Amino acid sequence: MGLFSRKKNDKEEQVSSLDEGLRKTRRSFFDKISHALLGKSVVDADILDSIEEALIASDVGADTSMKIIERLEARVARDNFLNTEELNAILCEEIEDMLCADDTPQGELFDFSKKPYVILVVGVNGVGKTTTIGKMAAQLKKEGKKVILGAADTFRAAAVDQLSIWAERARVEIVKHQMGSDPASVAFDSVTSAVAKDADVVIIDTAGRLHNKVNLMNELTKIRNVMRKVI
Repeated sequence: MGLFSRKKNDKEEQVSSLDEGLRKTRRSFFDKISHALLGKSVVDADILDSIEEALIASDVGADTSMKIIERLEARVARDNFLNTEELNAILCEEIEDMLCADDTPQGELFDFSKKPYVILVVGVNGVGKTTTIGKMAAQLKKEGKKVILGAADTFRAAAVDQLSIWAERARVEIVKHQMGSDPASVAFDSVTSAVAKDADVVIIDTAGRLHNKVNLMNELTKIRNVMRKVI
């Protein structure tokens, strides 16, 4: 078997594994709903609470879960829901409507009237922050914006190298220090460079962190405060 055949098989296995994982999550979610509806003929507060718990357990945010429940409650009252299959269909429709809705007025997501516009990208580990930054940089560059990236994730191995590759692909500048450097220092230098070069946008990458890690959250506060000294 050749090298490319092995790579193709590895990719197919990864896709298959991902599909199976998503199927398990989907089955688990709707199994919980089916269990909550067992022996019920109408939707009551207990069922809605169970659906809300299932949504949150499936990593849907609390605010979004509440919106789904509110929309679901309105649909149930209007459509006189009776069985599990109908509820599943209604739930899928409401989630799809929320995903497809575009409630953001054009031009109000980013305000580029003040330069540089700073985007500090934060989140837990492994959610795709660096990849998203690369895509944002490419899109903004395509729109004619002058973009500078700041490699403030100085903790994760190869994070700086990864962002450097994205910067090269998007053909934008990057400010970076050595691994283990102070992230706030990287952010400060990134914004300072953007001001000096009249850049439109600065996108700062940060290390992954959980909201309950006080020292890491304080690090974000420090990053914000040092950038405010420049802009």
